[in-house]
Amino acid sequence: MAARNFLFVSADAALITDLAWQVSREGHDVRYYIEAESDREIGDGFVPKTDDWRAEVGWADVIVFDDIWVGSDVGTGQLAADLRADGKAVVGGTPATDRLEEDRGYAMEVLEDHGVNTIDHEVFHSFDAGIEFVRQNPAAYVIKPLGEVQNVKRLLYVGSEDDGSDVVDVLAAYKKAWGHRMKGFQLQRKVDGVEVAICGFFDGEAFIDRVNFNFEHKKLFPGNVGPSTGEMGTSMFWANRNHLFQETLGKLEGWLAEEGYVGSIDLNCIVNDTGIYPLEFTPRFGYPTIALQAESFESPTGEFFYDLAHGNDPNLRVHPGYQIAVRIVLPPFPFDDENTYAENSRNAAVVFESDSRDGIHIEDAKNVDGQWRAAGESGMPLVVTGKGETMQAAREQAYSRVGDITLPNCYYRDDIGERWLNGDGDRLQAWGYLGPQQ
Repeated sequence: MAARNFLFVSADAALITDLAWQVSREGHDVRYYIEAESDREIGDGFVPKTDDWRAEVGWADVIVFDDIWVGSDVGTGQLAADLRADGKAVVGGTPATDRLEEDRGYAMEVLEDHGVNTIDHEVFHSFDAGIEFVRQNPAAYVIKPLGEVQNVKRLLYVGSEDDGSDVVDVLAAYKKAWGHRMKGFQLQRKVDGVEVAICGFFDGEAFIDRVNFNFEHKKLFPGNVGPSTGEMGTSMFWANRNHLFQETLGKLEGWLAEEGYVGSIDLNCIVNDTGIYPLEFTPRFGYPTIALQAESFESPTGEFFYDLAHGNDPNLRVHPGYQIAVRIVLPPFPFDDENTYAENSRNAAVVFESDSRDGIHIEDAKNVDGQWRAAGESGMPLVVTGKGETMQAAREQAYSRVGDITLPNCYYRDDIGERWLNGDGDRLQAWGYLGPQQ
């Protein structure tokens, strides 16, 4: 493929650095814009930058948005739609698909309107109303904040008491601490089973043939304990349009085509022997999911996204086995504390024990005269990946690569992929969700 011009846009925080770096390394011309001032050094030395993404629109063959947020507001879907109306090829959403993530009640309505089964749920804009609902309908619930505050991942709470008493206590605490910012929340009945995300790439008209199935590890500590984070690691594999896909994202194919959506869309679900229960959408790239997906591509990344954005029916070849990603983080992640970050993490140097950089992906990192360093303020410098014919082989490769990295004060989970080995894979197979297309 001839070299193309790719414009990557982070209209809020810098998230898409690694993908931009990968496309650049394949020989394409890349320019990367970061809106958040605190993140603007991220990617320095890795990716060419621009201070004005709108001035580069005419230059770009493909424009890639990384998230739905424009600062504290939802808005990249509208930007993408406007650019498409002007004839530009864009990887990004629409106002309606942005709303799938921002408004959980709307997301459930879209699923129900297209014949997808959903969990019992209620949306509230009053803490007192939510507390009264739980008292009148005692059960275990999950609290999911709405709007921009949902980016504070530790506010997601999974109840454990059958009478909902812990959820009542947490809502009362949130009212005092977050009432000024949390404008609403969804209460979703808790369902036990295997949590799995179905992820498809949509080219504006249809899903590509390869479907990605991934398993998020959101808690900070091994064993799935501690505060919720954006993500500490991911395990995954690729398959065809099997039963799990057909009963979820497959039913939205026509709706997404009407929207003209282009890019990755992910539907996280709980499944068990009684059914499939969607939890939430990610109508954009996932992080670090996209780094692991790109690592598993066996066809050129830039070519794939060029074809996706232009509706060229991309032929994506992927690694046929299993893949895992391990996020390496620094204090005070997942919390915000400027003093702790300044003392322990700012400009921390990454030292490699070997010359190989296979499977090493950047997040909040920069390259200063050949020395990789932590950048920004979030404390997420690296993602390390591994692949193998089995999940265990993928784990061994990934953690071997982690062992070749020295980064003072870093921490990470050492159990990514173990849930699959400890029974999740067997359960999904036994329930018939991962077999041939039905």
